[in-house]
Amino acid sequence: MKIKFLGAAGTVTGSCHLLTTDTRQQILLDCGLFQGQGPATVNLNEKIGVDPKSVVAVVLSHGHIDHSGRLPLLYKQGFRGKIYCTEATAEVIKVLLTDSAHIQEGDVRYINRQREKKGLPLLQPLYTIADAEGCLQQLAIVPFHQSVSILKGVELTLVPNGHLIGSATVFLKVDSDVGPVHLAYTGDVGRYSDPLLQAPENFPQADVLLCESTYGNREHETEENTSARLFEIIQTTCIEQKGRVIIPAFSLGRTQDILFILNNLRNKGHFKHLKVFVDSPLSSKATAVVKKYARFMRQEVLDVLTSDPDPFDFPELTFITEAEDSKMLNDLHEPCIIISASGMADAGRVKHHLMRGLPDARNTVVVSGYCAPETLGAKLSAGQKAVRIFGEEVHVAARVETLHSLSAHADYHELLTYIKCQAADLLKKIFLVHGDDDAREALRDKLIDAGYSGIEIPLVGETYTLQQGLSE
Repeated sequence: MKIKFLGAAGTVTGSCHLLTTDTRQQILLDCGLFQGQGPATVNLNEKIGVDPKSVVAVVLSHGHIDHSGRLPLLYKQGFRGKIYCTEATAEVIKVLLTDSAHIQEGDVRYINRQREKKGLPLLQPLYTIADAEGCLQQLAIVPFHQSVSILKGVELTLVPNGHLIGSATVFLKVDSDVGPVHLAYTGDVGRYSDPLLQAPENFPQADVLLCESTYGNREHETEENTSARLFEIIQTTCIEQKGRVIIPAFSLGRTQDILFILNNLRNKGHFKHLKVFVDSPLSSKATAVVKKYARFMRQEVLDVLTSDPDPFDFPELTFITEAEDSKMLNDLHEPCIIISASGMADAGRVKHHLMRGLPDARNTVVVSGYCAPETLGAKLSAGQKAVRIFGEEVHVAARVETLHSLSAHADYHELLTYIKCQAADLLKKIFLVHGDDDAREALRDKLIDAGYSGIEIPLVGETYTLQQGLSE
């Protein structure tokens, strides 16, 4: 049995790992888009690294685009197997993949208008809405905790891991020439103090573990500190300075976390007349999906629901879908909060708000989680005093605050807690993925200190053969 790492090995996006069984069945664990890798991003996304026609199944850990975003490309290039995921993940990707395809088509239309004027050959989108709709027909729902035979000699179990509605740690029992091998893949691990979701659950004992390491070298603040810091930022910026708080946030997950915190602050009597705008066509649909699966939320949220039937909505909140309404926000001369995609501030409507808001010292930008090194969000977090947006240099006078505690990714303490459900003497191999090299190396050292061994830091394109005796 072999494992080949096709993405998210040294980066935090592009998750895609190829498992080849001893009977030569090829299974992909996720098939995500690379994001925020600068000029290399396009080339990285165009090459999956395996012949899609030879892949017999995909197991999807969750719906975020950096884990699911190349599924339509896989379909476009000939994949016709099943895509196994939870019910909620299926709902998520129906929204996200259609939106991604719309963006792919729209971006190419814009680029081709410029190329046509210059007499240059026209480009094709990475994939189309038809490709997204085609791959969605291949979804196969797997309930949490149920072992399902997905191929001959391959059993799948999905265990909730608290990162996103529907997200799971993948657990595979795979027949091999030396007996059954138990492989676990964490996808992305959620937080034990997530504002909304239940804590990650323990998964069965594995022989091989593929573990994310996004924050393998970082410790998050507590949930209480996050709410207090957000309160302070809003109080200073909007009430005292009469400025704006601009929050780049992913439409699914981060946006709902922030709305829940703001709703709680409002329920306590704070900021009752302050306007809040969610400027993202996708966020309204994403929020509806989150509401539908309230049963996966932590008890504190369920308690709130007994007195507040919609903890993601309040009178001062407006969801903006139309571009014209988004543009009108620039003419609103009063304090407000604007939540807008993308979370890394590298695409979408938030760039327009940043272009207008960054030169004003009354404003505050809140970076709400991990940003890839080449993205605008990362540059703002690093304290750059000037950034380029839409080809123009923009002076940064606004205050920039980074709240990593709003991230849906576990920090290193939480990752160590999560992995402790695995007996160190039985876990023979650990592959650290979905992290920058600094984070992976730091987590490796912490795992060694905790008694684990056989820890690998794979490179993109690297293949590992699981040796005889692994599962003994």
